[in-house]
Amino acid sequence: MSKTSNIFVFIIFFLLALTAGSFQPCLAGSPTEELKVQIESALELFKDPKYKNPDLRLHQREKILAITRQVFDFTEMSKRVLARYWKQFSPQEQKQFVDAFADLLGNTYMDKVEGEYKDETVVFLQEEIISEKKALVISKIQRQTKDIPMEYSMFLSDNKWKVYDVSIEGISLIKNYRTQFDQILAKDTPAQLIDRLQKKMLLKK
Repeated sequence: MSKTSNIFVFIIFFLLALTAGSFQPCLAGSPTEELKVQIESALELFKDPKYKNPDLRLHQREKILAITRQVFDFTEMSKRVLARYWKQFSPQEQKQFVDAFADLLGNTYMDKVEGEYKDETVVFLQEEIISEKKALVISKIQRQTKDIPMEYSMFLSDNKWKVYDVSIEGISLIKNYRTQFDQILAKDTPAQLIDRLQKKMLLKK
């Protein structure tokens, strides 16, 4: 699997594998511990046998996506993805972009969760407190063929640790999307980019 492809499967392990692995003990309220609490909730939903009923899959997906919105700060991610273009979006367009980007990430990766998860595990190696409000959680995905390094960049907001970027094998999710959106915004307006994302999600439904 290429480095770019690995970026598009990180949510599989975020949603499903964190508690399947092991990690060094950390204090309650630490970045790793806060991730673990949320992921346990997602795992319970994913493993609940009642959701084997196809009629309940959408309900299951909506519940899991609600958890990702608690753990990921999609507004901060959107600001970093758009970089210098963020200020070119009106307040309404900023909100529309955040919602569309969150839907794109969540649904794209949930599709992969349902189709590609193969009982991989995640081992947490280290938690680095960079400053009072920034931290890095370092881990690795254990696969049959090789281990894949994965890092969560987190910051403290309203007394909660939230993820604003994920890097796999040194490839940043934010930088990957920033490159794509830079190319689009070099010729299209913010409204046109939002429209693209919204139409892409409509095709998935």
